Amino acid sequence: MTKTLSLTVLLGMLVLAQPAVAEPIAATLYKNPQCGCCEGYADYLRDNDFTVEVVPTNELSGISRQAGVPEDLQGCHTMFVEDYVVDGHVPVNVVLRMLAENPDIAGITLPGMPAGSPGMGGSKNASFVIYSFGKDGGVPHIYAVE
Repeated sequence: MTKTLSLTVLLGMLVLAQPAVAEPIAATLYKNPQCGCCEGYADYLRDNDFTVEVVPTNELSGISRQAGVPEDLQGCHTMFVEDYVVDGHVPVNVVLRMLAENPDIAGITLPGMPAGSPGMGGSKNASFVIYSFGKDGGVPHIYAVE
């Protein structure tokens, strides 16, 4: 092999050995215009390689309902990411797990505004129970406990 060819092969191997840089994950988050913790959650997602468009709305419960989130399990805000709905302050590792597993569900939700959850203030005082819900309703199931 010539020196030029050897150098070309070596450079090619170095390029291939570089870790792939993942593209940020695009998400759209609908929130009440007066809610500050939702902005905190959007910042948390941005810190974890998401690009987040925040859309203030006074129709949040209707958006959640239309997305299939059971009324008694609705969270503080509703986010659309890839083909899924994420409602409430769901930890990013659970969102990433759902995206990687690609389950046949409509989405996941962490009901309410639990203290210590991503974007919320305070200390975590209980486990976060994240539920999955189906595309055509049905009984929600526990998806993760954090």
